[in-house]
Amino acid sequence: MGKVYIVGAGPGDFELLTLKAYRLLKEADVILYDRLVGEEIESFIKTLGKEIIYVGKERGEKGERRQKEINRLMKKYFEEGKKVVRLKGGDPGIFGRMAGEIEFLAENGIPFEVVPGVSSVNAAPVCSGIPLTHPENSYGFLVVSGKNSGRIKELHQEGTLIILMGGCTAKEVAKNLIEAGVSTDKDVAIIEKGSMKDQRVTLTKLGELVEKDFNFESPALIVVGHVARFARFYQNNRNEDRKI
Repeated sequence: MGKVYIVGAGPGDFELLTLKAYRLLKEADVILYDRLVGEEIESFIKTLGKEIIYVGKERGEKGERRQKEINRLMKKYFEEGKKVVRLKGGDPGIFGRMAGEIEFLAENGIPFEVVPGVSSVNAAPVCSGIPLTHPENSYGFLVVSGKNSGRIKELHQEGTLIILMGGCTAKEVAKNLIEAGVSTDKDVAIIEKGSMKDQRVTLTKLGELVEKDFNFESPALIVVGHVARFARFYQNNRNEDRKI
């Protein structure tokens, strides 16, 4: 059977490609790759003897038209029974159009898996010796794209909030956000033991997180925002019996 793997290539350094990404690239029949995967990784995949197709969006090009072509290719090769790696720069979930692609795959009954990559969000600063958090100087950090920097004021309502190490304090976190003006109807996903074999995802609303008694195991991460709903697409493609 065919299958599609949406894979993060990392920030460009070949040695920051994950072991899983490396294995899948070697096992793939077809690789659909983006412009920002990095020259070293592009050179590597060209030595693998695979069917390789460049699908990167060029500056000034309309993303919608390019995305339709990518979707068509993923479906075409899946129907041919091929293992497809959709290779994206950085991490596919950060400004990588992952949402639209997994929605398309799910709606068309195409099995898929998402493989995270090292994001430039943390890789570029850390490779420059810059910590994004600090006990006294920085309790968190904000990520926006350059074209949307003028909308920073909207982020607390329209953006996505990630709370690390939030399992034990989830109820308190929810109370604080509601007091800060975040809607009680905001979608929330609590991810326990993320990426591990016994990963568990619980979908709820911010208001319900305050009212109900949940018991989350550490390590747990909280995602607050409407994008949390996309976990349903992914879970429906998985065979593992995990709570959602």
